[in-house]
Amino acid sequence: MPRAAVKHKLPMITMRGLVVFPGMVLNFDVTKQKSIEAIKTACLTDKHIFLVTQKEYDSEDPGIDDLFKVGVVAEIRQILKTPDKVTRVLVHGLYKARLLSVSEFDTYNSAEISVSAEKKDPSIDKKLSYAYERTLKMLFKDYCSLVPKIPDELASMVDNEHDLAHLSELIIFNVFLRTESKQELLQTNGLERLVKKLIEILTDEIKVLKFEAEINESLRDSIDSNQKEYILREQMKAISRQLGGAEDTDEEIYEYAERIQAVGFPEDTEEKLLREANKMMKVSPSSQEYGLIKTYLDSILEMPWNVYTKDAINIEKAEKQLEKDHYGLKKVKERILEIISVRKLNPEVKSQIICLVGPPGVGKTSVGKSIAKALGRHYARVSLGGVRDEAEIRGHRKTYVGAMPGRIVNAIKQAKCMNPVILFDEIDKMGNDYKGDPASAMLEVLDP
Repeated sequence: MPRAAVKHKLPMITMRGLVVFPGMVLNFDVTKQKSIEAIKTACLTDKHIFLVTQKEYDSEDPGIDDLFKVGVVAEIRQILKTPDKVTRVLVHGLYKARLLSVSEFDTYNSAEISVSAEKKDPSIDKKLSYAYERTLKMLFKDYCSLVPKIPDELASMVDNEHDLAHLSELIIFNVFLRTESKQELLQTNGLERLVKKLIEILTDEIKVLKFEAEINESLRDSIDSNQKEYILREQMKAISRQLGGAEDTDEEIYEYAERIQAVGFPEDTEEKLLREANKMMKVSPSSQEYGLIKTYLDSILEMPWNVYTKDAINIEKAEKQLEKDHYGLKKVKERILEIISVRKLNPEVKSQIICLVGPPGVGKTSVGKSIAKALGRHYARVSLGGVRDEAEIRGHRKTYVGAMPGRIVNAIKQAKCMNPVILFDEIDKMGNDYKGDPASAMLEVLDP
């Protein structure tokens, strides 16, 4: 190695993702024509070539700003041509050099480099050197436990090496580190600083490898549980076929799960409904509970979730509609127009309730239709005459045989949107008996 700081020019190869160190013997493939010509030019003289790593792997023609500033002067030991016409080169790293400038010729690139005078490393205290040695060996052992590709022979060589410089080289040459980390090590001068930097980089790399191992373990557990679930389901299918229940229900259950997720329910609601769908997998299709869950999910998914009509409020148009549909009823029309006007001024106002009173045949029901037309909304009518069971309003518990949703939910289904105009017809004709008081249930329904 040169003893004085000198500048000279050498043919140059830019390396992709590879960092060569002094003392390292490495072979690599060369595909770029300029790199091949640089090797040929080096072989015409002393076979010395400058190897420097490029910052971006994908850069095809890197300039000086795209290269790291420190590289290695290497000696070309062997050149081979593979059957697929790729040039393979074996090099031996000699010493570090700093890149000063790049000269671009037609056939190859040349680098002007500066080689610093060799400085003798200050001696490291024997106890401190031993501590560094033990730390490096312990970290390398941890690294080997996380990277199964490391051969046992290498682990044994590291364990038996007691020279700190050789130990550092052995580890640097054989661990898989990021290009930036290896370049940092190459640019570090002095044995003690190099060892400290290597300990720091190895510690970080081991942390990353542990995180990767945890992620892979959790993924493996997830895959194992999915495989177990699949096998159990297949066994259940086989048992079902043996018992005569050949109907495959899995596809139907998955379809329910997809439909539930497609609606966009709040998280807790979606979780509850998916739990119900999962229950269907655990019960026989011929059981009563299967039918109950299926009816419950069908009732919920038939609702027109997220379907709303947009109000097109025009007072003049609303007045014309009311005049067209009904003669007279001046006070009624005025009151309705007042409510529509308030809605236009404040669209955020909660739904208003109108109570229409009068003898049969005066047009109470048809006024409801006119209001829906005037607002541009869908219309639904709920007849309450003679209703004595509050379940008609609220709906039945899903556990009852023949359970059905209430009349209001059915009205929304019929209207096919979530904000229709609903008319409760003959509300004063509701009765009550031992089953409950539907009139009291209507208090909750009509609470805005």
